[in-house]
Amino acid sequence: MNFLTIGHRGVMGVEPENTLRSFVAAQAAGLDLIELDLHLSKDGALVVMHDADVARTTDGKGPIAEKTLAELRELDAGRGERIPVFEEVLDAVKAPLQAEIKDVAAARALAEVMLSRDLVARVEVISFHDEAIAEIARLVPGVRTALVASRYGTDVVERATAVGATTLVLNIRRLTLEIVERARKADLRIIGWVVNTQDDLRLVRALQLDGATTDYPEIKRTGRFTA
Repeated sequence: MNFLTIGHRGVMGVEPENTLRSFVAAQAAGLDLIELDLHLSKDGALVVMHDADVARTTDGKGPIAEKTLAELRELDAGRGERIPVFEEVLDAVKAPLQAEIKDVAAARALAEVMLSRDLVARVEVISFHDEAIAEIARLVPGVRTALVASRYGTDVVERATAVGATTLVLNIRRLTLEIVERARKADLRIIGWVVNTQDDLRLVRALQLDGATTDYPEIKRTGRFTA
């Protein structure tokens, strides 16, 4: 398999994260996949935003779960961009997607969209939360899933296999050769994040990972040449 480059919230190093502008730029840069984050609005819309609160990335404040989609649409998400919903991203770009979910409720809402639009081949579902992965796997036959982990030990391999994930997305700051070897024995793919420098890239290539999640599109150009 070729080394995959994954756009983190689009290309958040150069464009406002989790906006259509960022996703379109990621696709134009030739990144292999685009990663995004999903939360539910007060009225059940699958809103594309990383944080549970709008304060960091918009000119508003307060939890997403306490705002309707119409209220969220009034906010500026950077450079005049509006907060998108998942369905708009599906229509705005053609690239494969990694959709990160935070809880079981989001898993159920995403499952409805995936089934209605036949997205099993296009969308990989990722999460830090084992129960969310287990739920989407229960609801969407054949869905590809990945367990994400920032602080972890060797048990992350067992956690992934227990919920049927085929991929680990791991913080490269804690990644060890032992964990890589355990993951390979369990037949798991490994993606490293966040890979933003040449040193980061050399590390993930030296560990023979399957790909890198990056904030910057330049990684796509240099990744194929870095050993």
